Amino acid sequence: MEWISNLFSGTALALLGAVLATFLAGTGSAKGVGIAGEAAAGVLTEDPGKFGQTLLLQALPGTQGIYGFIIAFLILLKIGIIGGNPVAISTGTGFQLLLASLPISIVGLTSGIAQGRASAACMGVIAKRPEEIGKAMMYPAMVETYAVLSLLISFLMWMGINV
Repeated sequence: MEWISNLFSGTALALLGAVLATFLAGTGSAKGVGIAGEAAAGVLTEDPGKFGQTLLLQALPGTQGIYGFIIAFLILLKIGIIGGNPVAISTGTGFQLLLASLPISIVGLTSGIAQGRASAACMGVIAKRPEEIGKAMMYPAMVETYAVLSLLISFLMWMGINV
């Protein structure tokens, strides 16, 4: 029965939060970058000179994974895993850190995929009117707004948790 208490220890719950932030936001980014990359490859078959513009649109969905990594890093820092001095935390504190990871975990997953779809749709603009890249970037950038807001909420929650 000791393994059950270890499974629900504060440290285990905090580590679960770090895992979710990394895994879910990273998965959203990987999927989004893949979707945009498929569309970019189609544009490049017609005009290889548009590589830089298509790469820019493809890279946009990658930020959600970075945001999840930031929150995971901050959680690991707070509990002392990074730095080599692990701190014993209560189950309640571990649960709070887990909850703090959820905004970027969930929004990172969904917005990464949505941003990839928006970027893929904008590849058509690059194909036909490459001078309009600034306008094309606005559509996936609007999706980014919600990823940034979820990062901010996760960060503010993390800041408010005392260890």
